[in-house]
Amino acid sequence: MGYTEVLSVEDLLSGVSGKSEEQMLNAVDMLSSSIGKSVLVKLKGGRELRGTLKGYDYHLNLVLENAEETRGTRTRQLGTIVVRGDNIVLISPAPE
Repeated sequence: MGYTEVLSVEDLLSGVSGKSEEQMLNAVDMLSSSIGKSVLVKLKGGRELRGTLKGYDYHLNLVLENAEETRGTRTRQLGTIVVRGDNIVLISPAPE
């Protein structure tokens, strides 16, 4: 199943974004259904991470496996990492 919606951190963490409760639950369901799948995570400062989502918590801290960081045209292999939720700008299922 492919997703086209991008999750905004603000949409996930606050109910004041104009989203209905049903839309918020769908966003959380989408994140939950991405466990074990490849995701793209954009961070503050322009960094991008791609890896397999292994888990997340209430603060949107993520555990990514086989993660790689992309900055411009440079890519760096990171392995298994924990991404602090405060640094995340958006999360999207990675294009296949």
